[in-house]
Amino acid sequence: MKELIAKINELVDVIKADVEKSESNKAAAARVRKATLELEKVGKEYRKASIAAAKK
Repeated sequence: MKELIAKINELVDVIKADVEKSESNKAAAARVRKATLELEKVGKEYRKASIAAAKK
């Protein structure tokens, strides 16, 4: 679970850095879109792990 939280924090940092650049930089905008898709996947993994931990 700690690994998932670390991954979420890492992705959020990447998104924050590139969002500022994305208005004038198409490559940064593409990186933001890619990172948000990855964040969604990791978020779903976290949700599954959280539910499993709550059932214990």
